[in-house]
Amino acid sequence: MNNKILLKIAKEAIEEELYGSRLDRDYYIKNYPSLQEKRATFVTINERGSLRGCIGSLVAYRSLIDDLIENAKSAAFKDPRFPPLTKEEYENSKLDIEISLLTQPKELKYSDIKDLKRKIRVGVDGVVLSIKGYRATFLPQVWEQLPTFELFFSHLCQKAGLISNCLDYHPRIEVYQVEKIKDE
Repeated sequence: MNNKILLKIAKEAIEEELYGSRLDRDYYIKNYPSLQEKRATFVTINERGSLRGCIGSLVAYRSLIDDLIENAKSAAFKDPRFPPLTKEEYENSKLDIEISLLTQPKELKYSDIKDLKRKIRVGVDGVVLSIKGYRATFLPQVWEQLPTFELFFSHLCQKAGLISNCLDYHPRIEVYQVEKIKDE
C-alpha cells in the first residue's frame, strides 16, 4: 500500500467534514484494492509538535479505508480532550498527520513485574492494559515521551483510570506493533 495514498485519504476525510467536499471512496478501492482488507489504524494529529487529536481502533473489524476515514474524522473532530478542529486552524496551523497501522494485539503472559519488564520491548511494543473493566492503550510512539518502563506503565495505569502502580494487581497485558506513516 502506498503511504502517500493513506495520508491523502486521511486529509480528504478531514476536508470532507470541514468543507462538505466528497471523498471518492470508490476510486480509491478500484485503484488500491488492498484498502478493502480489514486493518486497525490510529490517526494522530499534531499541531506544531504537540498532540491535537488521536483516535483509533485496536482490533481490525472493518476495511482499512473505512477505519482510516472514521479515525481521521474522529481525531480531528471527536477527541474528547480537544475542541473540534476548525477551518481556520486547519488552514493556518502547522498540522501533521500520522497514521499507525496496527498488528493484531497478542496477550503477553508474565509472572510478575520483573518478568514483564524483561518481555516488553521498549520503543517497539504498543501496550493494551486491562483489569476489572478498565482499559487503556499507548502506541509504541509514546515511548518517545515516556522512555522508561516505570514512567510508561504508571502513565498507562492512570490513563486507564487506575492508580499509577496498577501493575501490582497483575493486569492483562497485550502487545502490538505499528507501521508508522507520517507526512514528510
